[in-house]
Amino acid sequence: MKTIPVFSAALLALLCGSAAAQDMPAGSFGAAPSSDERIVVLRGVDKIVGRTETIEVSTQAPASFGQLTITARTCEKAPPTERPETTAFLQITEANDDGAGTSVFSGWMFASSPSLNALEHPVYDLWVTDCKTVSGAASSGS
Repeated sequence: MKTIPVFSAALLALLCGSAAAQDMPAGSFGAAPSSDERIVVLRGVDKIVGRTETIEVSTQAPASFGQLTITARTCEKAPPTERPETTAFLQITEANDDGAGTSVFSGWMFASSPSLNALEHPVYDLWVTDCKTVSGAASSGS
């Protein structure tokens, strides 16, 4: 019997629309220990004004982009000996007029396939570009 690599299993769960893939907690998918702070590097576009921005989101604290609040739960980068891939589990909320936030995205994003599980928003586009450690060096994966 063949064993399915963890990445393939996560991708399969994502494609099947599994709620489990959408609600994975921090520490899942071979994530670094909680003492290891990771930085998810995102590229964001405000489609209304045509502004692009590189956004760095720590797994320890949320970041803002326009009306969005981005919370990174975990990120992983494949080791150099494997096919290049960077994945991140993100939760994104949008500020409302009443001050509460509305969830607009919760799930895995893949740098190699940004359209696979994308943020669908009329004003903003976001996609993962990299995963770094707090020191700035690229993570080597698990």
